[in-house]
Amino acid sequence: MPKVIVIGGGPGGSTAAGLLAKGGVEVKLLERAEFPRYHIGESITTSCRAIIDYVGALEKVNACGFTTKTGVLMRWGQEKDWVIDWTAQFGADTRSWQVDREIFDQVLLDNAADSGAEVVQQAHVKRVLFDGDRAVGVEWQPAGGELRTETADYVIDASGRAGLISAQHYNNRRPHEIFRNVAIWGYWENAELLPDSPAGGINVISSPDGWYWLIPLRDNRFSVGFVTHKTNFVERRREFDSQEAMLAAVLGESETMKQVLAQATQLPGVRIEQDFSYAADKFCGDGYFLVGDSACFLDPLLSTGVHLAMYSGMLSAASILSLQRGEVNEPEAQAFFESLYRNAYHRLFTLVISFYQQHAGKDRYFALADTLSRAAQGDTQSADLAFGEIIAGLTDLREAADRAGTAAAPITETIDAAATGGAKPVQELLGAAEQARLRAEESSPNQRVTMAPMYIDANDLYDAASGLYLVTEPRLGISRVTSEAAVAAG
Repeated sequence: MPKVIVIGGGPGGSTAAGLLAKGGVEVKLLERAEFPRYHIGESITTSCRAIIDYVGALEKVNACGFTTKTGVLMRWGQEKDWVIDWTAQFGADTRSWQVDREIFDQVLLDNAADSGAEVVQQAHVKRVLFDGDRAVGVEWQPAGGELRTETADYVIDASGRAGLISAQHYNNRRPHEIFRNVAIWGYWENAELLPDSPAGGINVISSPDGWYWLIPLRDNRFSVGFVTHKTNFVERRREFDSQEAMLAAVLGESETMKQVLAQATQLPGVRIEQDFSYAADKFCGDGYFLVGDSACFLDPLLSTGVHLAMYSGMLSAASILSLQRGEVNEPEAQAFFESLYRNAYHRLFTLVISFYQQHAGKDRYFALADTLSRAAQGDTQSADLAFGEIIAGLTDLREAADRAGTAAAPITETIDAAATGGAKPVQELLGAAEQARLRAEESSPNQRVTMAPMYIDANDLYDAASGLYLVTEPRLGISRVTSEAAVAAG
């Protein structure tokens, strides 16, 4: 029986550990913090609900009393309010939550332990050990204890932005300079969602310098924040004696935010965090998989961080379980994980970046989403359906389980094809100010490459014609496209 060490007990690490333990694998999860601990990222996609159900924690999360989330209302650019209501699009069961992450993450970590994983909190992993290019274990230190060396057949790095493998061992994490953003936020009581918001839905409101969020949490509390580019944040921060004063000022500059907070009372405490987007050159390798923020981080505009973490956690578990059973070899498992996870990230990256051209209009966003959804030719759907499916995380789940193996086809081919039809390149989706800032940053002699490769061709890793896809029943793993499935797919 193989042994797996999971570094990090957030949603991605807990998902991977729980699924592996259920599959009979020996799992040790090492979490640096002591739960519960605060974490931002409170708005959860409905895809996470499906994964949580699969790992056996749905009743536990439901019992927490979180606000039920059914979609989003966006007041973006010059558009009037436009609503994405998942329950209207996909049915009453298509919903999720607005969560307190310290509670949500605790439930998932406890579920991993209940599933059979050994969970060690306050465990500081110093580094991942390699034998050549293969990860073979970790050095870690328990609270108040001595440094230990522990070997494993596979290491799942879910260490978040610390990135023990990508940022510290290989140093192959590349930032996206156009998304060097900073978020400032706090909490209010008795705020109000905008009229026509879907039940429990997040409100996202644009401004000339960034965008605001309003998230309804349980007990009539609201998470309220503002995201802007680092350059603008640094310039504005000099105007104020405190971060509390800055947040009050930027919220006061929005008529919409003044409206929703008119009757609200601010709770103590204001937080600031850098939301710098990046992607590693490789998401997996011999003996290791990068899950969640350890592999990539995306601007939080569409609230997809927890989705990417849990989705990649499930993919990593499926890869290791199928390797254990001899259903795939290592190059195939790596190609499967790399292809599906990187496609999910790139799809969302492309959609998010289009929003930073605020005058594009929702019709253009919807058209781009329709292209990115890669629905079967001939499918008819409303203009907003593909957009709703992508921001719900459902497109990734649908593609991953496609028995024709289409999820491994690079999403870049779809994006390039759309560009030849008149779509603008990514840089042209930015306004003049953002383009000028990007050019200035790229001209710096110390600036690293600004864009990570978005896709590693599966043909470089294995014979992609064999086709691989995710299966969850009767057990989690990777299955191979049969000739009959390929013929049926056309």
